[in-house]
Amino acid sequence: MMVDERNTDGFFIRNKSVFVMGLISLIIAAIADLVAGLFLKSMEEYIILIPGMMIMIYSAIGMRGNIFGAMGSRLGTSMHMGTFKMSFKKNSVLRSNIEAAVVLTLSLSAIMGVIGWAVIELFFERTIEPLSFIFISLVGGILAGAIVIVFNIIIAREGYKRDWDVDNITAPLIAAAGDIATVPMIYLATWMVLNTDRIFIDITCILLLALTVFVTVALLKRKVKRKKKMDEAKRIVKQSMPVLTICIFFEIAAGMIVESGTSAVVKYGVLLVLLPAFLNEGNALSGMLTSRLSSMLHIGTMESRKYPNGPAYENFLIIYILATITFLFIGTAAYIVQPSGLGYGTLMAIVLIAGLLTTTVINFLSYYVAVSAVKFDLDPDDHCIPITSSIMDMVGTAILVTIITMMI
Repeated sequence: MMVDERNTDGFFIRNKSVFVMGLISLIIAAIADLVAGLFLKSMEEYIILIPGMMIMIYSAIGMRGNIFGAMGSRLGTSMHMGTFKMSFKKNSVLRSNIEAAVVLTLSLSAIMGVIGWAVIELFFERTIEPLSFIFISLVGGILAGAIVIVFNIIIAREGYKRDWDVDNITAPLIAAAGDIATVPMIYLATWMVLNTDRIFIDITCILLLALTVFVTVALLKRKVKRKKKMDEAKRIVKQSMPVLTICIFFEIAAGMIVESGTSAVVKYGVLLVLLPAFLNEGNALSGMLTSRLSSMLHIGTMESRKYPNGPAYENFLIIYILATITFLFIGTAAYIVQPSGLGYGTLMAIVLIAGLLTTTVINFLSYYVAVSAVKFDLDPDDHCIPITSSIMDMVGTAILVTIITMMI
């Protein structure tokens, strides 16, 4: 079948920004993810020694992406709508998002620690002290969250100053920042648990839990002077908390899949290095697509329909092209930086098959989650990225581990 050259040219010209900026940000993210993978490789001893470490690591990475990916999407939408200013004043868009991100990081780290510990006790017949596990989740979450907040502010500042479409860069870069910050911070928190007096760990954990409750309650009870004006930080937390809590279960499920396949993954070092990059490139692609679709629905350039239409399919094609390039890159780079007994051809087959299957799910899931959010009068920026990212973490992990098991 002949392809209309003008249409092909028009497609790439129309989407030059996403192909240039999106691809650059995805490659930068992939490199950062591979660094995180190398760091994860150095944690082999802790992964084997501490019950549920893979559950903790992948849940924490996913949660960071959910909180800060949604924050980036909200900032991007506010730039499109002309309501964003680079201001830290009370009730400004940026400050409200920062306040909400702090509260969500504290509360969800605590919740994830409790649920993660319960899952390990119930399903893996391995024991770790609950306060120790919650300590790792809280301290790792707080330290990594502080780094990613700063990174998110920098992206917002540069994007606003240079008039970039941040929907094309936020998701990949935030996903990478979350990886490269979370893995070392979880490592540090784990080292503290293993090398610090138990009483200190328990007291610190209890104090952090008390701080979490205080900060969360204070924000939720906060009132604004003008009754008609909604406190944006409070709105974000109230709308995000339920869906993000549900998302924790998807993230833990993804971690359980990785935990169950740890022996196969650890056997070939290249797979351990590849895991963060593969999963978070999928996460980045879903976040990028979701941000674009959310903004299009907000500003009216795409209609909410039962079946995807032209603009949606154009975005699907963009994601397929970006996915193919980035998955080829991370497979090749992982093979170069961590040679192992696994052949290059086998590794690339695993990455491409799993990657393109994952991308297909990403496309349709992102569309229907965004459309459903509009249908039920929910803010797509608050709900779409956490839902799509969490489900894709679980689905992407299942697809990758299944393909690995089948091919090696």
